[in-house]
Amino acid sequence: MPDLTVRPTAKFLKAGTIVAAIFFVALEAAYLIWLRDQATPILLLLPPLILVWPGVRWLRWRLTVVTVTGDRLRYETGLASKSTRTIQLSKLQDVRVDQRLMQRIFGVGDLSLETSGETSRLVIHNVDHPQDIADDLLTRSQGHSADARQ
Repeated sequence: MPDLTVRPTAKFLKAGTIVAAIFFVALEAAYLIWLRDQATPILLLLPPLILVWPGVRWLRWRLTVVTVTGDRLRYETGLASKSTRTIQLSKLQDVRVDQRLMQRIFGVGDLSLETSGETSRLVIHNVDHPQDIADDLLTRSQGHSADARQ
């Protein structure tokens, strides 16, 4: 099977960026139209701060990746300090998909992976087509566990 790469969806990131940009333009327009003579120039620092939120979200999105290669699933996150968790697919016992109402509307969900011998779950938030990915992961894990028994 070819490698599978999973990233959190960019749908919410795009929507948040659009909302932040609208607020940015509205604050700039309010300053230029109504507050120019009354307010201090320090108020001009507020609109760019609104754009920090989508920038941080984009960076977090860009630095989170799940890669399934061969018989392993690798979850990587981080920039300066990186965290990597590697799971053998043959030990994958449970794959759960959770979708809140807003996630169902946009066709995304959270994947929860549980392996044998571990008490913690690995949760991958806001993944596009989560049920398809869950089915693919289970198929891959069953294929590798059958190969191990032979």
